[in-house]
Order: sequence, then structure tokens, then C-alpha cells
Amino acid sequence: MAIKHVVRLNKEERDQLNDLIHKGKVAAYKRKHAQILLKADIHESGPGWRDQRIADAFGVTVRTVERVRKRLCEQGLDAAINRAKGSGKRRKTDGVQEAHLIALVCGDPPEGRCRWTLRLLADRFVELGHIDSISHETVRQLLKKRT
Repeated sequence: MAIKHVVRLNKEERDQLNDLIHKGKVAAYKRKHAQILLKADIHESGPGWRDQRIADAFGVTVRTVERVRKRLCEQGLDAAINRAKGSGKRRKTDGVQEAHLIALVCGDPPEGRCRWTLRLLADRFVELGHIDSISHETVRQLLKKRT
């Protein structure tokens, strides 16, 4: 199988990665990513190992090796060494809204009910105008972290 993202490091990049590996204190994942890139290097001075061999040598999955290669080719050396950034998903609620939800839970349940359900809480929270929409699962997660 042909490798989609080929690692060809220049001398400065190899030196930078070797310095990182031999530095005293560095995060383990950074050291491992540097080692992966050095072993994947197909330059004349690089070993050019296959992904499976790299994965076996460093105790990672082949998919990890592929992701590090891809980040090097698409985003550069710094991105390949560091962890990928998360999606940055924005929170649905803020602290004030969560306080209102907790106050709602502590209050009396609706007429004819002995307790609040997650769906009732979500519906009432929207009715009161605290938020445009919220699912019962989001309500569950918000309340779970408070117990």
C-alpha cells in the first residue's frame, strides 16, 4: 500500500527532533511523535520505516502514525509534534443559566407531578426564556456534574 503522506525531513528538522528527544524534560507524547517522524523519514539519512513497524516499536497504533504523518504534511512540524487541537465546541449554557436550572430543580415540580423529569426540566427551562433550546441530555449532563 502506498503511503499517502510521505515524511521527508531536512537537516534542521531532524536536528530539532533529535534535540527534542534528548532534552531532559519534555512531554511523553511530544517525544513519541518526534520518534515517529524520525523513523518515518525517507530522506537518504532516514530509516524510512513502515507504519506497522513504527507502531510496534513505540507502542502506538498505526492510525496514530498516520495522523502524525498527515499533520506534518498538512500543518507543519510544530503541529505534528504537538497534540491536535479539539473541535472547540462551544458550551450551550453559562454559569448563570446553570444556576437558574439548579434553582428550577430545587423548586416544586409541576402540578400533578411528584418530581421533575429531565424532559420537563428542559421544556420549562425554554418556556422561562433562559435559553432558546436545550435537550434533556444536556440537562442531565449539567445536573450530573453538580451531584
